[in-house]
Amino acid sequence: MTTEQFVKNFYQEKQHILHSSFDNQSEHRTLVSTKIEELSLNKIQTEKLKEIVSDLLTDTFYTILLGLDGAGSIGDSQESFKIFDEDDNLISESGDLEGLAYEYFHENK
Repeated sequence: MTTEQFVKNFYQEKQHILHSSFDNQSEHRTLVSTKIEELSLNKIQTEKLKEIVSDLLTDTFYTILLGLDGAGSIGDSQESFKIFDEDDNLISESGDLEGLAYEYFHENK
């Protein structure tokens, strides 16, 4: 896996969580989608909530990636990490994630 694939996978996970949170048609609904449906929001309110949840997920995933990259803190600690795949191949080391994370999460690559 490359550094870009690693970041892209985080972005795809964010998109999956967002979609499943507002999916009320699937037989495998999530707890979140059930709770959102129980709010009985109209279409405009649902879209506004979807925007808010999307922004929250973007901030969360972006912050985690920056924390792993050493460009941000995780909790009270800021340090960089080297990320390896299961075959011990280096995926990322300090500074590799920040730019790609910005492209995916803030420029909608």
